[in-house]
Amino acid sequence: MDLAVQASDIAYAESFLAAGDLDGALPVLESLTHEVQTWAEETCADTSERQWFAFDDAFERLAYRRVEKDPRHLEQLEVPLARLYSDLAFVYIQVQDFAQAREALMQAVRWNPMNCSYRLDLAELNRVLGEKQEWAALSNSVLERATDTLSRGRAYANLGAFFLGEGGFGPAEACARLAERSAAGDSRVVRLRHNVMTSAPSEIIEAEDGQLMAQLSLEGIETAPSTEIAICLLMCATDAAQEGDTARATDYTIRARDLVGEEAAKALISLIHESDAELAQEEQSGSPLSSAQPVEE
Repeated sequence: MDLAVQASDIAYAESFLAAGDLDGALPVLESLTHEVQTWAEETCADTSERQWFAFDDAFERLAYRRVEKDPRHLEQLEVPLARLYSDLAFVYIQVQDFAQAREALMQAVRWNPMNCSYRLDLAELNRVLGEKQEWAALSNSVLERATDTLSRGRAYANLGAFFLGEGGFGPAEACARLAERSAAGDSRVVRLRHNVMTSAPSEIIEAEDGQLMAQLSLEGIETAPSTEIAICLLMCATDAAQEGDTARATDYTIRARDLVGEEAAKALISLIHESDAELAQEEQSGSPLSSAQPVEE
């Protein structure tokens, strides 16, 4: 069964949103998502060996492979289904149907699990609906997927607010510091800093970084940016440069540098170049590795 929904159908629904016509957008979006659900139930039922996704680009596909370590065959859909469900969630949020909005965003994350904006929006809806553990879990899941400092900052701000609500002043202060380093001007980060300063004991506020980060690590929270994501960005930058797409190569490189820092990015670039050189040498020498089937990314 072929998927009947096309990108043009989604663009048509979004034209209502652009005009501020929520009443016009909602039935179109609901009809489209119903068609997607019917198609998925028939076509994507067996996910033991393959899974269907709608990643935005090759980077997200590669990053999913490295982060999730999913061995299944990945079927890339060219229709932006995640965006479709995000559009539907937006309408539900505007009419304050938060339960339906959460269901829609869960589908957006299902079709594109690497989009951190969807995860943060879904986390916020869970907070609004009183699901604090899910709010924290989704925020934490952003940290190993984020490609930008703003997403990391907001994720830490959420986690800091969660720990503060649980009386965990040490982890809350650690999150506040990490959030400020990532997105100092963001309203969530500013609010967290204010709340920590007005409620945490002075010895926590003045504690050494190492002590606080150790406490946060014990809670299962990563305190350093994802090296895996940075590697994926730099690998895609290399591919883009080889294809002559300097703008895309520059964008990927800058994102990696902003994520892990200039020195770490330089070190990773050197490692990637060394790995590429070794692979090229193996292929030239007729190594058995050169005759192996390429691994799907």
